[in-house]
Amino acid sequence: MNLRNIAIIAHVDHGKTTLVDSMFRQSGVYRDNQRVDERAMDSNDLERERGITIMAKPTAIQWGDTRINIVDTPGHADFGGEVERILSMVDGVVLLVDSAEGPMPQTKFVLGKALKLGLKPIVIINKIDRPDQRAEEVLDEIFDLFVSLEANEEQLDFPVLYASGRDGWAAENPEGPKENLTPLMDLVLDYVPAPKAEVDAPFAMIATMLHADNFLGRILTGRIAQGRAKLNMPVKVLRGDGTVETGRLSKLMGFRGLERVPQEEAEAGDIIAIAGLTDATVADTICASEVKLAIASQPIDPPTLAMTFSVNNSPLAGQEGDKVTSRMIRARLEREAEGNIAIKIAETEDKDAFEVAGRGELQLGVLVETMRREGFELSISRPRVLFKEVDGVLSEPFEEVQVDVDEEFAGSVVEKMSLRKAEMTDMRSSGGGKTRILFVAPSRGLIGYHGEFLTDTRGTGVMNRVFHSYGPVKGSIAGRRNGALISNDQGDAVAYAIWGLEDRGIMFIEPGERVYQGMVIGEHNRDNDLEVNILKGKKLTNVRASGKDDAILLTPPRRMSLEEALSYIQDDELVEVTPKNIRIRKLHLDPNVRKRESRKKESENA
Repeated sequence: MNLRNIAIIAHVDHGKTTLVDSMFRQSGVYRDNQRVDERAMDSNDLERERGITIMAKPTAIQWGDTRINIVDTPGHADFGGEVERILSMVDGVVLLVDSAEGPMPQTKFVLGKALKLGLKPIVIINKIDRPDQRAEEVLDEIFDLFVSLEANEEQLDFPVLYASGRDGWAAENPEGPKENLTPLMDLVLDYVPAPKAEVDAPFAMIATMLHADNFLGRILTGRIAQGRAKLNMPVKVLRGDGTVETGRLSKLMGFRGLERVPQEEAEAGDIIAIAGLTDATVADTICASEVKLAIASQPIDPPTLAMTFSVNNSPLAGQEGDKVTSRMIRARLEREAEGNIAIKIAETEDKDAFEVAGRGELQLGVLVETMRREGFELSISRPRVLFKEVDGVLSEPFEEVQVDVDEEFAGSVVEKMSLRKAEMTDMRSSGGGKTRILFVAPSRGLIGYHGEFLTDTRGTGVMNRVFHSYGPVKGSIAGRRNGALISNDQGDAVAYAIWGLEDRGIMFIEPGERVYQGMVIGEHNRDNDLEVNILKGKKLTNVRASGKDDAILLTPPRRMSLEEALSYIQDDELVEVTPKNIRIRKLHLDPNVRKRESRKKESENA
C-alpha cells in the first residue's frame, strides 16, 4: 500500500487550513462544479467564527497511486494537547511560516514537539504574494529557530518551498512558476518516509482522538501500530497494566477527503476510526487478544491554569438555560475531560462546584462558550495559575510573550509589562514603523492584560503567548485598578438612572436590561466599589412631562466577550454565563456579607 502520513503545523493564522483547501481542490476531492465552504476543515461553529483551528482533524487525499493522510493541527498553544497526540500518528510534518511575520511563538512550540519526536520537517514559506513579504530574512530566522531547538543535522537540512496557499501554488523559488501544488505533493512523496510497521504482527493501535456520534456511539481515531484491523474482529482495550474491556470493531472507517468511509480492512501505518467500544478512551491501546503490553503514549504537558465552574445561583438562574444542575454540569465536564486530555476535572469542597484545569484562558473560554451554546447555565470564577514545587521551591508558570506594536506604543507596553513582573529579553525594529518585543512573564500577571493591551495600542498591537517554564514565584502583582459599580436592587435598568451615573464610570448595560442586587453594571472611575440605584426613574410633576426622557443621549455600553469578562473579574467576582447573556456579578450578592468577608480578609492579611 502506497501511503504517507503528514501533519501540517504552524502558528495560528499562517494558512494551514487554507492550504489544505487547495490540496483538496487539486487532488480531486471536490468536483469542478462543487460549491464548498472556505476552510472546510474548520467544521464547527466556533472555529468558523474565530477563524482558528481548535480540534485536530485527519483527512486524506489521493495523489497518483499514493494516499496521503493529512492532519490539520491547531496553532494555539492552548490546544497543544491536540498537537502532541497528533504528531505521534505521522511520519513527517509540513511547517508553514508566514513570509512577513516569520517564526512566531507557537511556531517554536509545535516545531519543538516535532523535532523531539525525530520528525524531519518540510518548510513552506507561505503567503509569498504579500506586499510586505521578506522571504530571505524569514528563511534565516527559521534556520536559527531549528538550531536553537537543537535540531540534528538531518533535520537542519530541510527542503524549502515558497507558496501561496490561497492561490494554490508552490514553487522552489519565490518568483514561481505559480502553477499548482505539484511541487509540494512530489516533495511529500519523496521526502516523507512511508510508514514502517509490522503488517503480520497481531493488531494494535493507540487511540489519539475521541469523538461522540449519535448513531455509532464512541468513535476512536488512531494509527495502526502493527497488524491488520478487520471489521467485526474481537479486540481488547489495555490501559496501564490491565485490560479495561473487550469488544468487537463494529465499524471500521478510513478517511477520504472530508468523509469517513466504511471499509472492511486496514493495515499497519494507516489512520483509521473505529466504533464498538464503550469504555476505551484517548491514550488507551486497542489490540488483538494475544497482545500483552500497552503501547507507550506521549506524555502531555500538565495544565497551568484553573477556573471553578459552579451552578448558577443568581436571582435570574434557570430562566434562560435548560441545563442548570450540578449533575448535568459534572457529566458534561467528565465527557470533555475524556476526549481532551489537556483538561483535568477535580471536585471542590462545595458539591455544586468543580475545578477545571487547562492550558490557558482561550482553551477554557472555548469550553465555556461551547457549554453555553448547548443550553448550560454556569458561574465561572477568575482564572488562577497552578503553583507547584520544583526542587523544594514554590514555582509558578512563566510564558514567553511576543509583542508586535507601533513604535509609539512600545514604551507604554514595556511599562505595563514590568508592573506585571515581566522581564524583557529582546527588543528590535521589525520594519514599517513596528517594534517586536520579547518578554518572559509570569502567567499570573498576564491574566486580564490583553484587553488593556489593546486599549494601550489603539487596537493595533498583536500579542502572542506560549508556555515557557516553571520558575520561583515572583511575589504580589497588582490587579485591576478600578472598582465596580454594583446594582443595589432587582428590576429593569432605567435610562434616566444610567444617564445620571455616566460621570461615575463606564456602563456595561443598556436601558431595559434585567439587573439584580450584587450584579456589576459598570466600572467605577475610582479604585473602590460603589453601590448604585440603577432603577431610579425621573420624578414626574404637572410641570415636567415624561416625554422629556426621550431626549436622553447615552454613551454606548462597554460589551465584553466571554474571554474578556473572565480576564476582567477580580477574586470576589464571578461571570454568570447563560445561553443568552454574559453578566458579571459579585461572589456574595448581599452587601452585608461582602463587607463582612472584606473585613475578614483584611484582618488575615494584616
